[in-house]
Amino acid sequence: MPEAKRPDSVSAPADAGAGTAPAGAIPAATSAAGPWLMHVPVPLFAVVMGVTGLGIAWRKASHTVAAPAMVGEAIMALAAVLFVAITVLYGAKALRFPQAVKKEFAHPIRANFFPAFSIAILLLSIGAIPHAPTLALWMWAAGAVLHVTLTVTLLKRWILHDVHIAHSNPAWFIPIVGNIIVPLTGSHFGFTEVAWFFFSIGVVFWLVLMTLLIYRIIFHDPMPTKILPTLFIFMAPPAVGYLSYVALTGGVVDGFARVLLYTGLFIALLLLSMTRTFLKVPFAVSWWAFTFPSAALACAVLDYGARVGAPAGLTVLGWSLLGLATVIIATVFIRTTAALIGGNLFVPE
Repeated sequence: MPEAKRPDSVSAPADAGAGTAPAGAIPAATSAAGPWLMHVPVPLFAVVMGVTGLGIAWRKASHTVAAPAMVGEAIMALAAVLFVAITVLYGAKALRFPQAVKKEFAHPIRANFFPAFSIAILLLSIGAIPHAPTLALWMWAAGAVLHVTLTVTLLKRWILHDVHIAHSNPAWFIPIVGNIIVPLTGSHFGFTEVAWFFFSIGVVFWLVLMTLLIYRIIFHDPMPTKILPTLFIFMAPPAVGYLSYVALTGGVVDGFARVLLYTGLFIALLLLSMTRTFLKVPFAVSWWAFTFPSAALACAVLDYGARVGAPAGLTVLGWSLLGLATVIIATVFIRTTAALIGGNLFVPE
């Protein structure tokens, strides 16, 4: 007998990312809730994920469809600058307001964004390979160790603590996606077994979480509007999974690789049908959830097209997805910059 929709025992918090203040709101710096530094959100590291992902996609395009190489390298340089700036900013928050950081890490939704920091390191290690391979290796090692530590910590929390179904959302994929990213640099440096270890964790737990999250979305109350952009994260595991799998198999595109790629494309098609819904979501840092998955899928399609002989249809699709990802990330970046300049980015929830 099918289960009817019912109210959840606990309402889902609607603060996966910091939002903008309403018109006429008191600036964060003078707010009674505390200085602006206290409200720097950990989901801000998703900015680095999105920008670095776009840079990697443009680099892939330069290798597969003759895109200008300097575009990808310039974007990744920007990502490195953003990573340093955001790390310094959040580090200052941790030093001055450690309790605020502890509160974020204890939050049932925001805690899942802490691995965005280690993912940013892993992605930047990919960008560094052609320019500073030794640095890339050390970044990869640090990112992998930190990420598996955060994965274990969060999974242990889900198992041992009281977790309500209303708190689950696609941001739960973030700790998992990072494990699938590890092989992209690991396989390049010859750490094959380590790469397979992380790939196995990512793929198996992706399937488990996907089942759980689809159940939550269908049979329980709708997710808060503010975190609807996290639905895009459904695209990331199969897209990144494809890239890691072909890296692990020496570039072989077999049936499993195709399953991963086409799963990502179907999810993209499903999300495209929801465009009107996404356009109604008010701006918040959670908009950055649109970015990395879009770039990852574009990169995967460009790679696949090159490996199977670059048929015209796949070339057009790859360029289209890359163009769309670029527009999405540029739009979100501009909106974020405007919110920062307007004093509406670091505000209390």
